[in-house]
Amino acid sequence: MAEVNRGMGVITETDCYLFGQGTHYEIYKKLGAHPMTRDGVEGYYFAVWAPHARAVSVVGEFNDWQAEANPCAEIFEGGIWECFIPGLKAGMLYKFLLKSAAGELLYKADPYARAAEFRPGTASQLTGEPWDYRWKDRAWMQQRAKQNPRQEALSIYECHLGSWRRGDENERDGFLSYETLARELSAYVKDMGYTHVELMGIAEYPFDGSWGYQVTGYYAPTSRYGSPAEFQAFVDTLHAAGIGVILDWVPAHFPRDAFGLADFDGQALYEYADSRKGEHPDWGTKVFDYGKTEVKNFLIANALYWMDEYHVDGLRVDAVASMLYLDYGRQSGQWCPNKYGGNENLEAIEFFKHLNSVIAGRKDGSMIIAEESTAWPMVTHRPEDNGLGFTFKWNMGWMHDFLEYMKLDPYFRRDNHNKMTFGLTYFTSENYVLVLSHDEVVHLKCSMINKMPGIYEDKFSNLKCGYSYMIGHPGKKLLFMGQEFAQWHEWDEKVSLNWELLNEAPHRDMQNFVRGLLQLYRSHPALYHLDNDWQGFEWINANDADRSIFSFLRRDESRKKSLLFVINFTPVAREDYRVGVPHAGSYRLILDEHEGLYALQKKRAVSYRAKPGECDQRPFYLEAPLPAYGVRIFEFDETKRPAVKKAAGSKKTATEKVTGAKKPAVKKTAGAKKPATEKAASKKPAAKKTQGSRSASKKTASSAE
Repeated sequence: MAEVNRGMGVITETDCYLFGQGTHYEIYKKLGAHPMTRDGVEGYYFAVWAPHARAVSVVGEFNDWQAEANPCAEIFEGGIWECFIPGLKAGMLYKFLLKSAAGELLYKADPYARAAEFRPGTASQLTGEPWDYRWKDRAWMQQRAKQNPRQEALSIYECHLGSWRRGDENERDGFLSYETLARELSAYVKDMGYTHVELMGIAEYPFDGSWGYQVTGYYAPTSRYGSPAEFQAFVDTLHAAGIGVILDWVPAHFPRDAFGLADFDGQALYEYADSRKGEHPDWGTKVFDYGKTEVKNFLIANALYWMDEYHVDGLRVDAVASMLYLDYGRQSGQWCPNKYGGNENLEAIEFFKHLNSVIAGRKDGSMIIAEESTAWPMVTHRPEDNGLGFTFKWNMGWMHDFLEYMKLDPYFRRDNHNKMTFGLTYFTSENYVLVLSHDEVVHLKCSMINKMPGIYEDKFSNLKCGYSYMIGHPGKKLLFMGQEFAQWHEWDEKVSLNWELLNEAPHRDMQNFVRGLLQLYRSHPALYHLDNDWQGFEWINANDADRSIFSFLRRDESRKKSLLFVINFTPVAREDYRVGVPHAGSYRLILDEHEGLYALQKKRAVSYRAKPGECDQRPFYLEAPLPAYGVRIFEFDETKRPAVKKAAGSKKTATEKVTGAKKPAVKKTAGAKKPATEKAASKKPAAKKTQGSRSASKKTASSAE
């Protein structure tokens, strides 16, 4: 029996065991290329997993890419190869040269490379260790660890750095540096009032037109904007400005590029060998083999790598549905069922539960968000309860219904009223993010402003109504860049946003309006603290279809800064408009469609006194004109209710019994009954018809796919 080669001692038997179990969460510190001093000589240590290879060597500019100059030796029995090359320096380019079992020579980028050559080059690049960076965001990280992201404000600015702003096209193809972007983006996002940015295309990718969703360098921040250390400084700068950073992450598939992961050592290694599972017919990409422990380890360690070494605050997982369904995008005969005969990918399900359990167990306030476009159940429930364990799920069903409604001429909205109310029938089933993402403003779908009906002014008015409804609807928020100032043209990754539009009053006004909505959102826990709880939302009138007016309440546990929303989605003014309210007292108008958020304009809120009298099945009402495309947001304190005189012997209504209670109903135990006002709001016959059934919810969510 041949003696096992234990190598240089960098990778141990324990490392190989954990890697084989899929639980070596810092495997990136062993595989790849690392600066090292050996026997007093400085150089770089290389290690790669290639179990099917007959031979492996390292080639690069330091050895003129000669195949035999720096061979690797296989260690232990897990297919890991290693070597040490003295005299190498950071910045040098390299690849692994693998000889397959068939004798083919394959030049491959390092799967664990932490830097990559500027495209169109495809080599990996030597760099320092990311864990050597000296972070300045300790206070941010400590504060984040104390928070539950589901109960915090989360308003996300989705951003593609290469087209947010551009520089001189003659220098690095117009890409700005991480340093410049950090300075300008953090200032802009902070001024607007967003809490987080979500960055597209940070892990290295070769083709600009893929937007970063066909990754070849999972551990390398793209060199388009600078070095790994400069990206760390980018995150540091945003944290200093109070802005969180979320990355798009793509564990669903990878491209076929010859230098990448596809058939890495001459055979299917990172992908399923069976093409019915290992290839996406529609996308022309390879699918990771979630049943192979080393592949799962590659992906889980990668997720943790971005969180630990780059301090990102969350990951948005792309194309989750394509991972969960074996028949996703495939015709009959193009897929094979699981062992139970179903279309669920059991290995992908286990992968998500494993990944999300590890992230949740760290209790550091980080989040992981699923872009899941179907009605797959319990996406954000705990794995212990048979959920997938995500922190949040994109609400694609809401997005689809919302956009379909907003595109309509106001005359036809009366017949589609339920598109706006339907999301409120299932909002408690998951922890949702309401999204208006890049996917909705490309490929002839039109920008947000161009989706709106009407002439020039009407488009802006419609969009203000839509954004106001989105802010008021339960769920976290995401808006793609450029839509906050109503950019006319669709997003194009090759050109900058049209910032010059801000020289025009309507676009500047729209930007200020969105800024006001975002600052209203952050300053009112009623809008985010009870996002998937009926205690945080109450319809006033869900059924005013003929006038296309929606009115509802948002509140948190304290009920001190509750909000009343009234939004008119037609060009018809209602001069004598009345809206029912639950309590007597003062209601302060703090935002409207003309001024935006009054506080931003240094304008004092206008107070309205509730009048006694039944309206919308409430005992009081406000009377105030509601303009065409009018938006009215009132703030009121439910803990300070003036006494209401009653005739002797009169009985309290169900609503008055609630409002007269000593403690707010929200403070009851979880098993307590809902207040009568909520029962009234949810049990009205017309509302039932509007909101529909749970089975219909699944059908709609699925249709958004």
